[in-house]
Amino acid sequence: MGLSHLNFIVLSHLRWDFVYQRPQHLFSRCARNHRVWFVEEPQLVDGIRPRLKIRLIHPRLTVVCPELPIGLDEIRQFEEMRQLLDAMLSENDIEDFVLWYYTPMARPFTRHLIANATVYDCMDELSAFRGAPPGLRQAESDLFSAADVVFTGGRSLYESKRTFHSSVHCFPSSIESEHFAVARTSAPDPIDQAPIAHPRIGFCGVIDERMDLALISTVAESHPSWQFVMVGPVVKISQADLPRSTNLHYLGGKSYDEIPHYMAGWNVAMLPFAKNESTRFISPTKTPEYLAAGLPVVSTSIADVVRPYGEQGLVEIADGANDFASAIEKLLQPENAAQRSIRLERTDAFLAKSSWDKTWRDMESLIQQSIAGKQGKDTTQEERMELSSAAD
Repeated sequence: MGLSHLNFIVLSHLRWDFVYQRPQHLFSRCARNHRVWFVEEPQLVDGIRPRLKIRLIHPRLTVVCPELPIGLDEIRQFEEMRQLLDAMLSENDIEDFVLWYYTPMARPFTRHLIANATVYDCMDELSAFRGAPPGLRQAESDLFSAADVVFTGGRSLYESKRTFHSSVHCFPSSIESEHFAVARTSAPDPIDQAPIAHPRIGFCGVIDERMDLALISTVAESHPSWQFVMVGPVVKISQADLPRSTNLHYLGGKSYDEIPHYMAGWNVAMLPFAKNESTRFISPTKTPEYLAAGLPVVSTSIADVVRPYGEQGLVEIADGANDFASAIEKLLQPENAAQRSIRLERTDAFLAKSSWDKTWRDMESLIQQSIAGKQGKDTTQEERMELSSAAD
């Protein structure tokens, strides 16, 4: 069986509406030809019976949010999730499917399912994140044993995971260049950004324990004329932990469609990540998005930014407040038309090598190969049995 008759059951620790990133890019494309069921981690609600909240995003893309009553222990939660998922498959006549995991913690309630193919798309080293479940490493080991193919969200993760499975493939953060190229044209500022003076140094993404808040605070305080625009939701850290000054502006989360319009008003984009266990393997999606927006970029020395972006001179790499500020100062120097044209030509030549469309096609091809290989093994086994029966 090929992919044309398959459903994709996606098991995610991230909610569909949180931020628009890798899962949304991939499964918006998958849903052009296949039926997708995007199953989020459960929400705990007081005084309800276990149920599924179903939301149609696209004619072939359904977001499934399980709701469980507060107070269930982990074993009971897994059993309720198993029953809810089994009911969903039965009620929708889903017999042939790909199981696609973003979180190994979905294994306990899906281990019994017989999939045409099992995929582990490892976006991050989740065990290094704040609040990681204690059983995550063991669940990941189980998932490696079950998976037919493993994808990783960057080169550092690939190098870390490739010894755990025989079919590990590196798919770094990709890009919709045309979406972010809107930022290269002049456009009215969004209302909440318009009053902010220039020069503006912008960040877009989740603001959490991976941010080097001390770095941001020091650079902002030492350069009061620079305006730091922070676009994105604050999670897993307290609002009280955020550095505050008159030139630090937290604008909150924005939609995928809005983001290029914010970037259009920046002078420099930054990736001020801390150097710790939670950032050791990250491959920031924003790196190619900043570049597609035509922005000069400075980043701390995150491995998957240094290689390839830093090595190819597309991003300035700087650690420590003094060096980070010096890199920003360098990037704020005015460009003439020729300099800007050369920079953008180099950027576009690099970005042209990848796209989310290409990433999805390559992933789909590997899944198809895996299914075909399994079918071939099954056929060979049947033939051996027939030959054995004939010999008897």
